[in-house]
Amino acid sequence: MSRPFIPKVVTANALLEGDVVYLTADDRWTRHHHEAELIEDEAHGQLRLLHAAARKSEVVGAYLADARSGAMGPEPVHFREVFRTRGPSNYRHGKQELAAR
Repeated sequence: MSRPFIPKVVTANALLEGDVVYLTADDRWTRHHHEAELIEDEAHGQLRLLHAAARKSEVVGAYLADARSGAMGPEPVHFREVFRTRGPSNYRHGKQELAAR
């Protein structure tokens, strides 16, 4: 018996900046998890992952990350993905710098 499919988002790292990015339903890369396309079908998820992985001039390391539906859009499920939404952790820059203002 197979396990039920856990909803996912496609995530990767932007090739030039290294920022964590998420694939939206309209094929844009966003730096905001809540704007990502929440994928609720396994076959669709595999197709979206293949599409993302083929965009080698934009991103590296594309993969499917577990997510759940939230009030503002998809929310990360695992600690690793929550941590990735916060931006680099070595010093304040990017998302962390903007949040401190």
